[in-house]
Amino acid sequence: QVNFVVCQLFALLAAVWFRTYLHSSKTSPFIRHVVATLLGLYLALFCFGWYALHFVIQSGISYYIMIIIGVENMHKYCFVFALGYLTVCQITRVYIFDYGQYSADFSGPMMIITQKITSLAFEIHDGMFRKNEDLTPSQRCLAVRRMPSLLEYLSYNCNFMGILAGPLCSYKDYITFIEGRSYQLQQSEANGKEDTKYEQTDPSPNIAVAQKLLICGLSLLFHMTITKTLPVEYNIDDNFRATASWPVRFFYLYVSLMAARPKYYFAWTLADAINNAAGFGFRGYDKNGVTRWDLISNLRIQQIEFSTSFKMFLDNWNIQTALWLKRVCYERATFSPTIQTFILSAIWHGVYPGYYLTFLTGVLMTLAARAIRNNIRHYFVESPAVKLCYDIVTWMATQAAISYTVVPFVLLSVKPSFTFYSSCYFCLHIASILVLLVFPLKRTQKGSKKHENVQPVWSRKLEEEGLLQKNNYSTTNNSFSQKQEINCRYQALKQ
Repeated sequence: QVNFVVCQLFALLAAVWFRTYLHSSKTSPFIRHVVATLLGLYLALFCFGWYALHFVIQSGISYYIMIIIGVENMHKYCFVFALGYLTVCQITRVYIFDYGQYSADFSGPMMIITQKITSLAFEIHDGMFRKNEDLTPSQRCLAVRRMPSLLEYLSYNCNFMGILAGPLCSYKDYITFIEGRSYQLQQSEANGKEDTKYEQTDPSPNIAVAQKLLICGLSLLFHMTITKTLPVEYNIDDNFRATASWPVRFFYLYVSLMAARPKYYFAWTLADAINNAAGFGFRGYDKNGVTRWDLISNLRIQQIEFSTSFKMFLDNWNIQTALWLKRVCYERATFSPTIQTFILSAIWHGVYPGYYLTFLTGVLMTLAARAIRNNIRHYFVESPAVKLCYDIVTWMATQAAISYTVVPFVLLSVKPSFTFYSSCYFCLHIASILVLLVFPLKRTQKGSKKHENVQPVWSRKLEEEGLLQKNNYSTTNNSFSQKQEINCRYQALKQ
């Protein structure tokens, strides 16, 4: 863990140097690719030793599969190989070397590389095999129209900015950043017309990086002081279960799981800051002309802590992974897309039984929350006072459901997980099943048309300020003359 933090801090300094001395206006894309790749592999070797060879092996074999199989079926073979290779590494790491340990290990970066391998394979398949009219707007924007070179492929998978903690980014966004191609962003005026504004090739990331480093510092401080005093394992302590009342137990459940989140805030925000420091992650300007550096951000802390629905929490937690699951699984599934997506998420996370208990519980919670939202929400949104009360109640219910669901994810093993659930009499499992038996899953047409865009007050305010984007299918444009791709980007952001 110390190696990981040291390497990320070194990557932050390297990012500043990369942007200053290897700027696209001074250096060729070839040099930028080479330096980004070598620095990434060096950091991996320093942090994980010779286990870092797995990153090169997984990427190299996947690239070979792409070349020999062809664009028609390579996405399937790459998906099976990359996920299978990751799973084998996770099995050996967990059940042979260090079961139950939270130490940083090489399977973490492999999870990000697996996302990149599979997402790029699907993007190439969409761009070079499928017909344009068969693609969704987001698939059309992300589609890759030519096969990347081996250097571009390794640079995308193993660059120093994202090799240790990600986050996932689209291949087109990364290549546009490396090649330094400028782009223009569009905003929608009140009359609905597109308005092209703000032509700038190199906005400064300094303010965004400073803000994110401040968040990192506060998260790390919270993790080192508060988190250890509120262990999740105390929820299954025999004496605590025997003596504490139900309200006390649920309150401790909430605060202990909330205290477990800052370490993720720290890691993901630092990773985002590293990319921004290198000049990567710019997503345009808000309506006031303020720069936005959240192209590849992985979380929105305020929306997480004030979520009023299970979906809202998932949309703002590990954002790039959620988008990956949506692009490679949910949108392409032929049956039960929600169940398939949760199963893929469990497999990708690892082989601990607790992961599968969490994600199977998550399926129930998601379907039940969707059924409740679709059938009763529209009764509580007409009056602002009633809507506020509804938001408070749904916030409490969401936080309880999230905490209840992710306990096995932290405890990892079957026995302590079932100890916790049995001590709660599987109450939310039973409640979810009853909800699904009582309420239909599909929303009524009236409810769908009239209330589908209703949001909590604070969420709506943030969106009006241009700070909240739920489905960010953003991809940068090649040049000012490429009007079609600019329109594609605008429509995807609007979606």
